[in-house]
Formats: sequence, structure tokens, C-alpha cells
Amino acid sequence: MERNVKLVVLSDVHLGTFGCHAEELLQYLQSIKPETLILNGDFIDGWQFKRSYFPLDHIQVLYEIMKKAMEGTKVYYLAGNHDEFIRKFIPFFSGNIHFREQLEIEIGGRRHLFFHGDAFDFTIRLSPFIARLGGIGYDTLIKINTLINKFRNKFGFERVSFAHMVKSKIKRAINFIKDFEEQAIRYGISRNADFVICGHIHMPKIRVENQGLKKITYVNSGDWIENLTALEYKDHDWYIHKYDATDYQYLNKHLIFKEKPAKVFAELV
Repeated sequence: MERNVKLVVLSDVHLGTFGCHAEELLQYLQSIKPETLILNGDFIDGWQFKRSYFPLDHIQVLYEIMKKAMEGTKVYYLAGNHDEFIRKFIPFFSGNIHFREQLEIEIGGRRHLFFHGDAFDFTIRLSPFIARLGGIGYDTLIKINTLINKFRNKFGFERVSFAHMVKSKIKRAINFIKDFEEQAIRYGISRNADFVICGHIHMPKIRVENQGLKKITYVNSGDWIENLTALEYKDHDWYIHKYDATDYQYLNKHLIFKEKPAKVFAELV
């Protein structure tokens, strides 16, 4: 049974990479019926893209998005740094799917500003090449981490995230996260927004900030590499939904394809 949700935000899914939890995301998508779905950047990873690696469940996620659009869900795909290729087509729409740089809408009488957030990442601004190298190293670390966790699970130990620990230590050392949030909030205030909703740093968070007479809420949707989180707007407020396998143990995943992934992908492109 699908849950009716007014609005859902997903970011940093990184389809086409080893670390993407596409199967879990597919289960989540098939459990909801949103009026509006916002893909807030880095949904497809153009930096790591290879025709030889785009598994079946990654393709099924794309088809599930298109299926929802055909059934009436309004889908906005906002550009991120890993899928900056869509910026060439902005503004563009086809049916219920809209490609945008950012999105401003009013929800419940409050102004909401959606954007990925890569504009506030100094590593990307100063050196896109170094940023891409970092992306490759991050994906490699995810592969190693996955193998280690298989052994840990086998012997009854909890999962660990080396990528998260390394990233957190490096970025905390240069106050990256705090600076990112502050810049996003300042940008939201400059646009007279009540809410700024972004992604990019893979850190799910809801933070209320008072800037003089202005109250603004910073919201980050997290990612589907480590945190497996989405933002849901329901009952006139925002909530962070974290994937839990036990919530979906009775949900039969609807398989769209039975052919080999390479054959399906060839038909797509």
C-alpha cells in the first residue's frame, strides 16, 4: 500500500556508482505516492558513469521515476555537480518532468528555495579537476568499505562507514560543513526564503536559524550512499525519512525488467 505524501526530496543518489543503494531506494519509491518529487542534484553520477556499470536496479529506479510522472507526480530534476550535464538542457520539460537549476515554490504559505548546493563548495569552485579526483577516490573507498562490512556482518559486527569518518574528519578540519550551511542560509535570506533545502554534503539535517528579525530553516536531504535518507513534507512540516529494511520486509519489489541490464541500457540510449 503506497503512502500519500505531499512532497518528497531526494538528493545525492549517485546512480551508476558502486556505492549507490538503488535496491533500497526502489523499495522506498514503490512505497510512496508523492504529489511532487524533487531530485535535488547528483541523482545520476556523470563523473563515474560507465556503460559497463549501470545495474538493473539502477535502471529500474529511473523507470519508477518515469512511471510516477506518468501517473501524475510532478517531478523536478535540479542540477548538481555530478550531473551538471543537464545544465545544457535547462530550462526544459517533458510531460511532468522538469529540469531546473533551482526551484522556488510556496508551500503552506511559506517560501521554499531548493538547490543542490555545489555552488558553495570551494573545492569545486577552485578546482573542478581536484573535485573529480576526490569523487573517484570516494567511490573506491566505498567499494573497500562494502567488502569490509560483508565480513563484519558475517561475524555479527555492526556496519562501519570509513568513507563517512574520513570525510567528516577532513571537512570538520576546514569547517566545511558549517561554512556550507551558513552560506546556504545567507543565500536563502537574500532570496527572502523561509526554507532552504539542499543536498551535496551528504549530511541530513534540519536546522532553524534566527537572523535578526528573519527566521529561516535549513534542511538537507542527505544521500543514498551512506545515510539512505529522504525529505518528506507532510502534516505541514518537514521530516527526515531514514530507510529501515524492516519497514519494507513485507513489500515485494516490483521488477520491471527481466532482460540483462546491458540489453535494457542499450535500448535506453
